[in-house]
Amino acid sequence: MQITAQELAALIGGVVEGDSTVLINGPSKIEEGIPGTVSFLANMKYEPFIYSSKASVILVEKDFQPSNPIAATLIRVENVYEKVAMLLNKFGDLQQEQPTMEIHASAVITASANVQADVSIGANVVVESGAEIASGTVIHPQVYIGSNVKIGKDCVLYPGVKIYKDCVIGDACILHSNAVIGSDGFGFAPQADGSYKKIAQLGNVVLESNVEVGSNAVVDRATMGSTVLKRGVKIDNLVQIAHNVVIGEDTVIAAQTGIAGSTKVGKQVMMGGQVGIAGHLTIEDQVKIQAQAGINSNIEAGKAVYGSPAFGYRDFLKSYALFRKLPFLAERIKSLEEKLK
Repeated sequence: MQITAQELAALIGGVVEGDSTVLINGPSKIEEGIPGTVSFLANMKYEPFIYSSKASVILVEKDFQPSNPIAATLIRVENVYEKVAMLLNKFGDLQQEQPTMEIHASAVITASANVQADVSIGANVVVESGAEIASGTVIHPQVYIGSNVKIGKDCVLYPGVKIYKDCVIGDACILHSNAVIGSDGFGFAPQADGSYKKIAQLGNVVLESNVEVGSNAVVDRATMGSTVLKRGVKIDNLVQIAHNVVIGEDTVIAAQTGIAGSTKVGKQVMMGGQVGIAGHLTIEDQVKIQAQAGINSNIEAGKAVYGSPAFGYRDFLKSYALFRKLPFLAERIKSLEEKLK
């Protein structure tokens, strides 16, 4: 792909400042920019790099005011992150190798499986009895698809994905390498002798449309009913979703987060990395949970929380500021007590 700054600005709705004819053939990080690339400045802690970057074009916010001369052509936009996402998708589509929509000779597909004609199935894939795979779906090598699994249109399953029996994958879902969908929920009944007896996990997992699950993430099947990830949910690598959890539309969850059984998460919730959520809770819509927070109670809609156990974000910052001063405050209190004596 080669495009001028002016054509790029027209594509993303920006205004050119500088040489509108300069050519761009790919993206680059602002600190590693080279001629012929487009970069961006969205986080102002990277501002020093804009004055030395060799990138030909740099996207900036509409109201950005430079403090030094800039050699690159600028394109001023509203919401840099949004425009960068558009550009990366555009470059990605052009660079992505288009799969051949055929079935590899080494794939093992049970006769009762229903696989549409325009599906790509790679080497050593196993598709069990009663499974259904809709048109446009791409299944990379070494994927396992259990009995009666249903996979929608235009999905991508990367190498090593495992989908256990009876699970349902909606349209346009992306499952990254070694994700596991439908493993048994963590259910064990304590016995009188101190041992544990396994409780059968009879439910399934339902991923609605446009869900993305990262590498080595696991979504457990329900004990009864379904574990559900609703439309547009995005899950990072190494995330654990337990049995009977329900996650609302357009919620995003960063790496190493764990959600215990039967918790209900609302729509448009944002969770940072290493968040831990106890079971049987309700996290309402548009909650923001900062990284490493521990959640052991319900959270009302729109609230931002931090800490472990988590509480109000601003309250936590105030408390943490005082916590760091505790040694000094302790000495001061001791000194005052001695004066009072």
